[in-house]
Amino acid sequence: MATNSDGRVSITPSNGGPFQTAICKQIWRTKYRRERGGQPESSITDTWDRVAAALAAPEGEDRERWNRLFRRVLQDFQFLPAGRILAGAGMTHRTTLFNCFVMDFIEDSLEGICEQLKRGAQTMQWGGGIGCDFSTLRPHGAEASGAGTLASGPVSFMRVWDAMCATLLSTGARRGAMMGTLRCDHPDIEAFIDAKREPGALTNFNLSVQITDEFMAAAANHETFPLCFPMQDGDSGKSQDVKLIHWPGRSEAVPCRIFKTVPAAQLWQRIMAAAYEVAEPGVLFVDRINQLNNLHYCEHLTSTNPCGEVPLPPYGACNLGSINLVSFVDAPFSRRASLRVGALAQTAAVTTRLLDDVIDVSKYPLPQQAEQVAASRRIGLGITGLGDALAMLGHRYDSEAARGIAQTTLRTIRDAAYRASIELAAAKGSFPLFDRAPYLDGAYTGTLPDDIRDGIARCGIRNSHLLSIAPAGTISLLANNISNGIEPIFALEAQRRILNAAGEFESHRVVDRAFSLWREQNPSAVSVPEQFVTALELVPEAHLAMQAALQPLVDQSISKTINVPEDISPQDFGSIYRRAFELGLKGCTVFRPNPVTGAVLAPARIQCCAPEREGD
Repeated sequence: MATNSDGRVSITPSNGGPFQTAICKQIWRTKYRRERGGQPESSITDTWDRVAAALAAPEGEDRERWNRLFRRVLQDFQFLPAGRILAGAGMTHRTTLFNCFVMDFIEDSLEGICEQLKRGAQTMQWGGGIGCDFSTLRPHGAEASGAGTLASGPVSFMRVWDAMCATLLSTGARRGAMMGTLRCDHPDIEAFIDAKREPGALTNFNLSVQITDEFMAAAANHETFPLCFPMQDGDSGKSQDVKLIHWPGRSEAVPCRIFKTVPAAQLWQRIMAAAYEVAEPGVLFVDRINQLNNLHYCEHLTSTNPCGEVPLPPYGACNLGSINLVSFVDAPFSRRASLRVGALAQTAAVTTRLLDDVIDVSKYPLPQQAEQVAASRRIGLGITGLGDALAMLGHRYDSEAARGIAQTTLRTIRDAAYRASIELAAAKGSFPLFDRAPYLDGAYTGTLPDDIRDGIARCGIRNSHLLSIAPAGTISLLANNISNGIEPIFALEAQRRILNAAGEFESHRVVDRAFSLWREQNPSAVSVPEQFVTALELVPEAHLAMQAALQPLVDQSISKTINVPEDISPQDFGSIYRRAFELGLKGCTVFRPNPVTGAVLAPARIQCCAPEREGD
């Protein structure tokens, strides 16, 4: 460590280079280093120069000033733009700066299915992951409209999407994950829940069930629950066989035919059993997502990006970046340890503008995506390194003090981002879908400080949404293996497998960044302080409590994995999801190592997943 000219502690290695270990440099070389003018970038400082200059271009006569400011926040990994921004900003080849998109509702016809498959393939060819809601496809065995044949159901068509993704990967395209969602009351929900029990099935998908409040109440009260689908021309049914539902892809509630009823608690247990045994599906509390949506007045959300932290409308996109909290800790591991809250606010303001400029710089796979992104100008500013920062400040992840620090940190970032977006609106205009009265009447915007609400009323706001907490897996490894997102430290030491330039796997030993810094300061210590608690040492309630402490401050959602031991009981496992709903979360992912999926991450001497399988 060293002291910078501004008096703060630098966490970069003492040799002056940005990378502490070989694996970090290799991540940069294989994923983010680019050639310009026929010459490869010589160091990550060249990458930062490229990104800052490219994103400052929309600033017109003031672009040199913003170039300097953008470059300053990139320095020493203070701000980590999402992987597509790092890799693509300033490049002329066909690529997008958005990590992921949600696709349009799939029209329930062969032509509609083929058209959406084509659009999904075009998006993934550009490097974007996709989210798809398959609820609009009629259930298995239902009569196909006008064809005199029977429908094969949404899960069968998901296999077509899965094959498309695998085929694109075989051509050397960047790995792009997919999210597939289905309503809990779709007649094929049971097949969807069990889809991944078949070995090798839907390996390119993450799956999540859209869980409604009505379903959760029915499960809690041990009531029956109807499985339905919108009525088609020629359908007939008695009044008791029809239910009005706001179905995906429909602008208002439509009559839906009840195919059958099931005990809601049994269906819930089926979801829990599949998640316990094969790690999927996850759950999205879809009514809560829509109740808290800033654009509640003009869109209905039913799907997310593949990691779940950004619920999006059709053709919406993820525009993500994470502030590295480790960079803002002064005097780590000492009694004087503190977080530079003022600097966090300044960085949040600059990075809000940086992400807003991404919208104008990026290319788009489809014109509909360009239109939707421009209409809402969503961005997703988040944090990473929380677990490490808390350890450096001397706090256990599961302490009340740690949750208080996390809340103060995120509130600071939220307020600075919203104020910066208001200033941007005054200078450049509000996002086109902005409607002052209903926007301010939103459930989330109603929680904002009075001065921010007054500013929105007076000047408007540039971005419909501003906050999202991504997993930040690969970029956190790039930044010298800091803990990722809002996760606790996973392991103090671990083995990582990554692809080298030849396309072969290499194994690297990695050390958690905060632990590495502590060891530098305490080379003769024989025991590790209790603040270095790791993910599997924490009870599930501690994971949930941190996510619940931060979700009210985030206008989109949070990607959070609750790691549990393999020997957890099915009852305790299922209670985590119920508790997540009770705590007001928008979704929940619990990971239990199992024979099908193995361990996503592993302590030292055990291999863990390659970063190209993670969100970056």
